[in-house]
Amino acid sequence: MPSDSPSFTERARRQQIIECTIDLISTKGYPATSLSAIAERAGISKAAVLYHFTSKDNLTRATLEQVLERFMAYVSTRVAAQPDPLAAIVAYVRAMVGYQQANRRHVRVITEMLLDDEGGTRLKTPGRHDTHGRWQMLAGLLAEGQRAGLLREFDTRSVALAIGGAIDGVIAHWLDHPELDLDAAVDELETFTRYAIARRD
Repeated sequence: MPSDSPSFTERARRQQIIECTIDLISTKGYPATSLSAIAERAGISKAAVLYHFTSKDNLTRATLEQVLERFMAYVSTRVAAQPDPLAAIVAYVRAMVGYQQANRRHVRVITEMLLDDEGGTRLKTPGRHDTHGRWQMLAGLLAEGQRAGLLREFDTRSVALAIGGAIDGVIAHWLDHPELDLDAAVDELETFTRYAIARRD
């Protein structure tokens, strides 16, 4: 087992193993990604992989956590840079799609890792991931917009789920049909979002 304070070399090796895991899950699928395949991709022994992560479950969970952390950091940074809640909501929608467009491997990892398995621990629908955390962030932005008087009155959780579902639907379709013009789709998502939340007076 690595120590509580891993060395630079150990951290680099762990990251290499995670990157190989991302490559394999995104191309071969979660079930076909074995520790032996990861070790072969990394050019190390299976025992070396187990030294750093102790099991496939620990490794794949660490991989998923890193992917989700990068995803949400990307979105949060772009939201925080906006001057008002409405601009932040639009930035959220565009960042959610933009990150996934630029990081297709990560999207595959997320959808593969959150697909339903025999234990029922993963979600069935592609594109749905960490729904509580993501839509809670969006619901908070919507509530800020209402407090600022920029948006109409509505149930923020319901509208956050509707906007999130629209984003997930577009991404799920894009994964199956890469010819989809995702830039045009995000323009439509922005229009949909603005219409859904705009004041009517």
